[in-house]
Amino acid sequence: MKGSESFKKTLEEEYNFPASYNFKFIVATESKNKVISLLPDAERLEKKSSNGKYTSVTLTSVMKNSSEILYIYEKASKIDGVISL
Repeated sequence: MKGSESFKKTLEEEYNFPASYNFKFIVATESKNKVISLLPDAERLEKKSSNGKYTSVTLTSVMKNSSEILYIYEKASKIDGVISL
């Protein structure tokens, strides 16, 4: 993941781990379950776009460290058409 070392450093400066972290993704509605499967036990908030083609998914979970966050983003990047916010 490009810029991962910089992002990791920022995470470590901003959070005292373990910490609750919000992952936000936009994905084609038919692929939303792939995103949800990244953190199946996380608190989840979903919102469909006005035409229903896309879904915004927020997953909130306690992360042990910055590496765990980077791992989730790395797995998410392999899902076709996912946008990580």
